[in-house]
Amino acid sequence: MWRILRPEAEAVLNDELAKKSLSRYFSIIKNQKPAKFLVAKRVEAEFSRNDSLEALWSQHTHGTQEFLNLERQIDNGKPLDSIPKPEESFFDLKNAIAIKTLECCNFCARKCGVNRLADRLGFCGCGRAMSVSSIFVHMGEEPELVPSGTIFTMGCTIRCRHCQNWTISQWKEAPKEYTPEELAKEVENLRLGGCRNVNLVGGEPTPWLAHWLETFQYVDVNVPVVWNSNSYYSGETAQLLAGFADVYLLDFKYGPGDCAQRISDAPDYWEVCTHNHLEAKKYGELIVRVLVLPGHLECCTKPILQWIARNLGVETRVNLMFQYRPEWRAHEVPELRRRLTRAEIQRAEELAEEAGLKNLAT
Repeated sequence: MWRILRPEAEAVLNDELAKKSLSRYFSIIKNQKPAKFLVAKRVEAEFSRNDSLEALWSQHTHGTQEFLNLERQIDNGKPLDSIPKPEESFFDLKNAIAIKTLECCNFCARKCGVNRLADRLGFCGCGRAMSVSSIFVHMGEEPELVPSGTIFTMGCTIRCRHCQNWTISQWKEAPKEYTPEELAKEVENLRLGGCRNVNLVGGEPTPWLAHWLETFQYVDVNVPVVWNSNSYYSGETAQLLAGFADVYLLDFKYGPGDCAQRISDAPDYWEVCTHNHLEAKKYGELIVRVLVLPGHLECCTKPILQWIARNLGVETRVNLMFQYRPEWRAHEVPELRRRLTRAEIQRAEELAEEAGLKNLAT
């Protein structure tokens, strides 16, 4: 078992606002409730892998409601083990849809449409084989996540010029390829070794959603899934995440102006991001990461925090992050060539207070 090295990682378990916003997650890490993917495996689904995507999605809509009903029963005390495992499950259905999607990939908001089963590469650079940068126990995440079993996958769906993980996102290092069975064993080892969760990150986990769903076909331990994403994923991905992700650890990077396009080559980011945060709130528990960028407090930080308060609620768990440093190609954006000033940090804190946000992570 990993020893908790950060006092706040223990203290957060008794923080009332954290407990309220992440109550189911806290129950999973204590093995009081099952992770969503385990519940999804008990929901019966009627489909054939030869069905069209349209037919599979129709079944998925029905299966989502069945999943929510069963999850509610289990959370009210019905034992998971009292429910027989069906021949084909809602989780199997998700896997079937995701594999078919690889033939014309649309996991991210770009919807490149490349055939990754033929090992063609989209904008993200991801092909057929699951490519992993590293797997380790992360002690630097939000306190409620620590110790976090992080799995960093290669590639990304956007191009942040200030990316701190650019060697991963831009394929500048040699990855290791994993089969689903091998990666499932890594997931189980992280949990059995004392990690509170498995943290799917990168790069960006979105291009690898089909591979993750296939991996969790082989996972039997009760481990909460943290979907650690830039939020730039498609509506189809949002649907597949419902019943898989326990905690949505989502970036909220930019305001409604042109900053996302100019800095990260992410058209329509505001519309995509706001939609996915609303879907996350509907189907799981949410931690929002807001990285404060120098020179972007009024155009980005302010509207982001106001939107969160109005649409997600002032008790939403928000990590207001001040660790920006110039990396990779940040020198190409004049205002990003420096760190935050003390005045900018104070202003961001004022904006969070003005928005009425009450549940800030540290």
